[in-house]
Amino acid sequence: MSKNKKTHLGVFFATIVAFAIVIAAFAQDIARNTTLGLDLQGGFEIVYEVSPLEEGGTLPEMSVVARSVSKRIDVLGVSEPQIIIEGEDRIRVQLAGIKDQDQARRMISATANLSFRDVNDNLLADGTIIDEGGASLGYENGIPVVSLKIADQAKFAEITRELAAKSSPDNLIVTWLDFEEGSDSYAAEQEKVANGEEPKYISVAGVSSEINGDAIIKGNFTDAEARELADLINSGSLPVKMTEVYSNVVSADYGFGAFNLTARAGLIGVILVALFMIAVYRVLGILTTAVLALYIFSVFGIYSLMGGVFTLPGIAALVLGVGMTVDANIITYERIKDELYMGRSVQKAVKEGQTMAFTTIFDAQFTTFLAALIMYVFGTGTVKGFATMLMVTLVSTMLFNVVISRFLLSQLVKSGVLDQRKSWFGVKESHIPDVSRKQEQFYHGPFYQVDFMSKAKYCIAVSVAVLVIAVGAMAVNGLSGKGIMNLGIDFSSGTKITVTSNEPISLSEVQDEFKKLGVTVSRYQQSGDQVVYVTIKEALKQEQLQSIKSVFTEKYGIEPNDNVVTPVVGRELIKNAVMLSLLAWVAMLLYITIRFKWDYAVACIVALVHDVGIVLAFFAILRLEVNTELISVCLAIIGYSINNSIVVFDRVRETVDSQKNVRLTPSDYKQIVNEALDKTLVRSVFSSITTILPVIALLALGSGAIFIFNFAMFVGLIAGTLSSIFIAPKVWLEIRSRMKPSVKKKKKVKKEALDEMTIPGINA
Repeated sequence: MSKNKKTHLGVFFATIVAFAIVIAAFAQDIARNTTLGLDLQGGFEIVYEVSPLEEGGTLPEMSVVARSVSKRIDVLGVSEPQIIIEGEDRIRVQLAGIKDQDQARRMISATANLSFRDVNDNLLADGTIIDEGGASLGYENGIPVVSLKIADQAKFAEITRELAAKSSPDNLIVTWLDFEEGSDSYAAEQEKVANGEEPKYISVAGVSSEINGDAIIKGNFTDAEARELADLINSGSLPVKMTEVYSNVVSADYGFGAFNLTARAGLIGVILVALFMIAVYRVLGILTTAVLALYIFSVFGIYSLMGGVFTLPGIAALVLGVGMTVDANIITYERIKDELYMGRSVQKAVKEGQTMAFTTIFDAQFTTFLAALIMYVFGTGTVKGFATMLMVTLVSTMLFNVVISRFLLSQLVKSGVLDQRKSWFGVKESHIPDVSRKQEQFYHGPFYQVDFMSKAKYCIAVSVAVLVIAVGAMAVNGLSGKGIMNLGIDFSSGTKITVTSNEPISLSEVQDEFKKLGVTVSRYQQSGDQVVYVTIKEALKQEQLQSIKSVFTEKYGIEPNDNVVTPVVGRELIKNAVMLSLLAWVAMLLYITIRFKWDYAVACIVALVHDVGIVLAFFAILRLEVNTELISVCLAIIGYSINNSIVVFDRVRETVDSQKNVRLTPSDYKQIVNEALDKTLVRSVFSSITTILPVIALLALGSGAIFIFNFAMFVGLIAGTLSSIFIAPKVWLEIRSRMKPSVKKKKKVKKEALDEMTIPGINA
């Protein structure tokens, strides 16, 4: 081996070792800095609708509301809170790892508008009379009080001097929090006190002399209550009304168990993908596995640096991304194998294969990125989290599995190690022609001369049958009053409670407990033997939820999760789901039209509609719950299916463009499509396998909390694979066969006047 070749081999191994060192050095730091979402460590998520305190009033800037909420959350000591402004009057608050949820709710939504009034409810002073941050927990004779540091002591002295001059009971100073003009009054609260009820005002005190200096608020406070009041006053007033329209509460035990199951299933899925790639592509598979490890490391690193929060759908998106990422390598490797089957040398085959594969990879990844970007911009909650992870995955794919994978392969090829070892690429030496003997390519793959387009009718017939059965099922269920689809509370509004235990749960026991509580349940669903999902059509109040949760916490030792959605949010989710899908389709239609032609774009969109339709059809037939996670799945399938279709159409376009000067007939187009499928089918099958393997692992071993997500993904991947092979090409073929070929007008050539011949001695 020459010195130059040894250098390339040295660079290859040095790069691999460097990657291993980087992963080993920073893996623990990234793991420590990884922020888990509330569905993985417990906590709650609430969406508030913000409205003016007074009818007809104006709302402050939502950023002001968000800052005030943030200050209050800081008081709670919650790390990495997520405060997201959604539209003009919505704010989403996600608090992972929170322990006292009731306290958090009070702290976040209270307006905390402190005021001092007389017995006739006249305003004496508002919260501005106190120093910023001037409220603190104090003690008077061992009794907890709230100590107030007065900012305008002269004004406070004047107020107390005037009150001291009055006789009892007019010399009282009443301290209010969130006094509402027209509805609150001291007199009305005194009637409550007489009936043994707690008054709304915080405290009432007689003033016998002028107060110069600071003041205190007395009341029947516990330490915790006095501290919370001080914190609320310090956080500033929140001059808006905040109404809960959505909430999702996850217990820490449930989240931790879901994380362990999903992480383990994801790891098994990745290992299965790596073993498959090594078995099929030999040395290229080993190279893919090395880069795959770097890819997963980088995704976690980038996501952590972005401050992203890992959720169950996010981890599922990461695992799905593994299959989609490996697909970029499969496209390249299949192109290299095609070149080897033509008798090319290893170096030329690798160079040509990488060059021809890049455009396909870019178009496929970019169209998926468009769908993810639309999800991120217009989606909310779990949809936005899924989109973020998908975008990070796609960017990492282009960086690591295209750039770095190419660099490593080129170093290995330039070393000459593979020159006489073509079988290491996953090809059979007996299938490679001997060009030195002027042999031509004789091996064309296992699907050579298969008439795919003639067989497309069978796939279309099956799809139509599934859709017809689904429509029939929806009609029957609609007439019977069950609803055409089993809409989860995300879309129909209501309450979903997840009852969990470390021991097997009897469904009848859960049903009996709800009957005792007097709660009307619309649906019970048992998952495994330790989880029961309870769906209630009504959006329960917090008081009802707390009583239900306390019963099951005492019975099973684990606090149930709860998810509450109001009708307003349910209607908006349906509208947003439709809007997201339409926007994604329009964006892809425009891009493919620009990059290819309009007939390719229409064929792709028909395939996408088919894929989403098949997923929804299975949900209608099996009466599976339709929730927000299904939106993520449908959009992911849109990206995946378009990816597969573009790979096929890239081959079709390549052949059509090479025959620009030939008038092609419908039979010619059919042959072109069949040949393109022959060359890409192995890649499509392998790509589907590497994407489906992790999903199967998640289905079999992952958390039941994302079963719907994984099942929908499984159905969608199969539908997407079949549509890219049979439906999209068939639609394109039908359109192109009916298009009239454009006749190029022949340019008229002007006859030039002949120059007069010059003959010496005659006309010269």
